[in-house]
Amino acid sequence: MNKSLRNKILITLGFLFAYRLLAYVPVPGVDVEVIKQFFQNNSNNAFGMFNMFSGNAAERFSVISLGIMPYITASIIMELLAATFPNLGKLKKERDGMQKYMQIIRYATIAIAMVQSIGVSIGLQGIHGQTGAPAIMAENTNEFVFISCISMLAGTMLLMWIGEQITQRGVGNGTSLIIFAGIVSAIPRAIGSTVNLVNTGEMNVLKLIAIVLIILATIGAILYVELGERRIPVSFSRKVLMANQNKRIMNYVPIKLNLSGVIPPIFASAILTFPTTILQASTNPIIQKIHDFLSPSNYFFNFLTFVLVVFFAYFYASIAFNSKDISENLKKQGGFIPGIRPGEGTASFLNEVASRLTFWGSIYLGLVTVIPWLLVKFMGVPFYFGGTSVLIVVSVALDTMRRIEAQIYMNKYQTLSAVGL
Repeated sequence: MNKSLRNKILITLGFLFAYRLLAYVPVPGVDVEVIKQFFQNNSNNAFGMFNMFSGNAAERFSVISLGIMPYITASIIMELLAATFPNLGKLKKERDGMQKYMQIIRYATIAIAMVQSIGVSIGLQGIHGQTGAPAIMAENTNEFVFISCISMLAGTMLLMWIGEQITQRGVGNGTSLIIFAGIVSAIPRAIGSTVNLVNTGEMNVLKLIAIVLIILATIGAILYVELGERRIPVSFSRKVLMANQNKRIMNYVPIKLNLSGVIPPIFASAILTFPTTILQASTNPIIQKIHDFLSPSNYFFNFLTFVLVVFFAYFYASIAFNSKDISENLKKQGGFIPGIRPGEGTASFLNEVASRLTFWGSIYLGLVTVIPWLLVKFMGVPFYFGGTSVLIVVSVALDTMRRIEAQIYMNKYQTLSAVGL
């Protein structure tokens, strides 16, 4: 392994370790045991999902309790605005403009984190332990809300910085790896609590086997689809082939079945957890009913998840796959798709193929996100389990492995070119 790659992996692991340490730094003035007890009693609803994405930082009421979700929510808003307003879209494509674009996302993250932290801090006032002990130990509530907001805002900004550092200096996408690390860190305890239920006789062994089979089937389906691609054959003129006879020329255009990757489920989860964290602060019975209606244990929540995942699959695929650029590059290189006119004809053909694949890819993402939860709902699982978490873990692991593999190949080519081969 190359020294440069080894350093990148160590930097990534170092930042992820720092992220896990931050999950154990609580906000001042709270009774952690009362909050932990509350999250354990609500492990299979919206709070369970919120806790899962924060890497169990929420149940400790850590400074990073909000997780990376405010940053993701801000990114979603900016992506939608960039697709709506051409000037903002141009800003994103320019090198100097991209810095301004990222700066706007950071400011939007601060605003969203402030709103969420206020909602969470006020919502804590209604949480009490089994003995009646309040979750807030501070005497002055307003003072606690202020300290809590500043602490969580600082934690969110630090987490955002860690994500950006991993992306720039490490291996893989920083935001995805933070969510990945948070989900993976909760697996040992989920296994332990499930085994404990089996030992005490609260869960049948057959039910446990069924849950394991559902998880394995979900992983198998994800691997099968994520590795699947449509290869469109490409031909090159004899002149191009003769000029590049010592080089490897790809004779096909690969189009993945799932062009949008893991982004749609993450975006959908971020949007649906945002109102939940705000609505929980209210004691109004109508707002509480809306909050319960948006709980992951409700069928309407899963219907909304499916719809949002399909929408974001189409939306992100249109951004990730640029058929015009591919057709222009093929034309410049003297390549063409047999039976298809180069230029606009190639672009429209690639768009048509990508649209068909995106349709099935979006349906797959929606089903993988919702079906495992629907099956497990009737089995009394003691933790929040959904296809989203499995999809994120498997997809991020695959993406990181691909990036490491690409880095290894790049280093090999650099070494060969240095010795004149």
